[in-house]
Amino acid sequence: MNEKTPPRRPATFKLDDPGVVVMDTEDTGRLARGTVQIVPEAEPAQLPVPVDVPLVPVRRGFRWGALFWSSVAGLVLLGTGLGVINLIEDLFARNEGLGVLGLAFAVIAAVALLVVITREAVGLARLATIEKLHLRAAEVLVSDDRTASRVIVAELMKLAHQTPRLARARSALQSHTDDIIDGADMIRLAERELMAPLDEEARRLVSAAAQRVSVVTAVSPRAMIDVLFVFVASLRMIRQLARLYGGRPGALGMVSLMRHVIAHLAITGGMAASDSLIQQMLGHGIAAKLSQRLGEGILNGLLTARLGLAAIDVTRPLPFNALPRPALADLAKDLLRKREDDE
Repeated sequence: MNEKTPPRRPATFKLDDPGVVVMDTEDTGRLARGTVQIVPEAEPAQLPVPVDVPLVPVRRGFRWGALFWSSVAGLVLLGTGLGVINLIEDLFARNEGLGVLGLAFAVIAAVALLVVITREAVGLARLATIEKLHLRAAEVLVSDDRTASRVIVAELMKLAHQTPRLARARSALQSHTDDIIDGADMIRLAERELMAPLDEEARRLVSAAAQRVSVVTAVSPRAMIDVLFVFVASLRMIRQLARLYGGRPGALGMVSLMRHVIAHLAITGGMAASDSLIQQMLGHGIAAKLSQRLGEGILNGLLTARLGLAAIDVTRPLPFNALPRPALADLAKDLLRKREDDE
């Protein structure tokens, strides 16, 4: 068992008193009887800064799965191209006009495919940039590197430049950039100025998606319709959050985002937190006042809200430090309040 230090009465003394000794926390020497010991407290800047958990687990080793699917995609592309060439040759052999028309369609399809691939690559690159920006900002909050913080803020300004609602926030951040010395304070200032309006809009989007899922699943007559609607609503919500924070995901980007969101839920234990909140709500007698379908609708809405909170963590360029993280309890209150207003 640990021995507790007996409480000492308040006392006054002078700093130049020979009986007052300033010691470090590591000093373990014994002092004379009646000597007053002073241990300086750590400065706030030297205290550890809480940092979010990584967005996704770090992958190590060679990715054989990616190599397999890339090879399969290459074979499919080669087979499709060979089939198109044979088709155009057959059209030219049958009729020159049909051959020219088939060749025109092939050229248009090739150009469209090139544009789609370019957009997908740009979308994946933007998502990777936001993810790396998030991790670098978390490292700066610990290291307090001023140079790195200025680089991060400059990249954030580029992302926020395409959002008209952040025009005033950008000007305010630029006016205070030279006044900040510490790197961690620079990141916190950027978070307060740039992320505050986006976080408010993100919470509105998640709350609206949760309410929509709650209403539809409560009145839907088939379970298959519920599953399909929840899936579509979740994809739409994640896409909106990604666009809000500067990402422009395509089809492949949405697949990557869904993987990251599910991985984030697994790391943070978000589903367990959701279950405990739901059990607490149902334990207070709310379930007794609701019908079975209405209770299922609220449950689906809460799970959608938890998925939205995980998507915010994944798509947000900065970790939560200066601003409070949106809580599931607040979204649950909004969901129940909306339900009471509808009734």
